Amino acid sequence: MSSWAVVTGASGGLGEAYARELAGQGSDVVLLARSAEKMERLASELSAEHGVETLVIPCDLSDATQRAALVARLDGLDVHTLVNNAGFGTFGMLGELERARISQEVGLNVVALTELTHAVIPQMITRGRGAIINVASTAAFQPIPQMATYAATKSYVLSFSSALWAELSGTGVRVVCICPGPTDTSFFDNAGNGDAMVQRRSPQQVVASTFAALRAGKPYVVDGAGNKLAAQATRFIPTSLLVQAASWVATR
Repeated sequence: MSSWAVVTGASGGLGEAYARELAGQGSDVVLLARSAEKMERLASELSAEHGVETLVIPCDLSDATQRAALVARLDGLDVHTLVNNAGFGTFGMLGELERARISQEVGLNVVALTELTHAVIPQMITRGRGAIINVASTAAFQPIPQMATYAATKSYVLSFSSALWAELSGTGVRVVCICPGPTDTSFFDNAGNGDAMVQRRSPQQVVASTFAALRAGKPYVVDGAGNKLAAQATRFIPTSLLVQAASWVATR
C-alpha cells in the first residue's frame, strides 16, 4: 500500500514546488487543485523524473460539498505528509468586494486547511509519524488594510499551527507553519494587483526554508532574512502606525 504526500494548490507556484521536492525525496504524491490539466502534466513529469506514483484529484476546496468528498477519500489513503498550501487573497476595500469571494477566501484559507488537517491527524498518531506543513504568510503578523480578510486568515493559520505543534509533541507527528513574504507566483495577479511587491523570493527558497524548519522541529519559520526582520519588527510598532505601513507596502 502506497504512503502518500498530499499537496493542495498543486497546479502551480508553491504547490508545484512542494510536489517536486517531495517527489525528489521519493514520496508518492497526491496532487490537489481545481485545474486537472495542469496537475496531469505535473504528475507525468514527477513519475518520469523520480519514478514515484502520483494521484491527481481535481477539487475546489472552497466548496463544502467537494471538500467533504475529499475528506472522505483521504480516510482511505495512508497519508504521511500533508501540505496545506492552497489559498488566495483579494485586494480591495472589504465593503466593495463580492461577498461570495470573501466567503470562498475564508473557506479555502481557513476551513479547508482545518478540515484536511483534522482528517489526517488520527492516522498519523496511530502510526506514530507524519508531517503537516501549513502555508501562512508574513501577513499573519499584522493587519493589512485592503487585504483585511487575507491577513486575518493567515493569522489564524499561524496560531492554529503553533497550537497543533504543541498538541502533537511526543506523538511523532511534526507540524510546521511556513510564513513566506512576497513570492514569485501568480498570487498577486490572482489577488488583483500583479504589480505589488516586486521584490519576491522564489518558490524553491520557500520550500527549502520549510523543510529546514521541519527537520529542526520549529513550530513556524519566516522565509528570508528581510522578511524575518520585518515580521519581528511588528511587535514593537503601535497598531495605528503598523496598519498604515502595511497598507502602503501592500499596494506598492
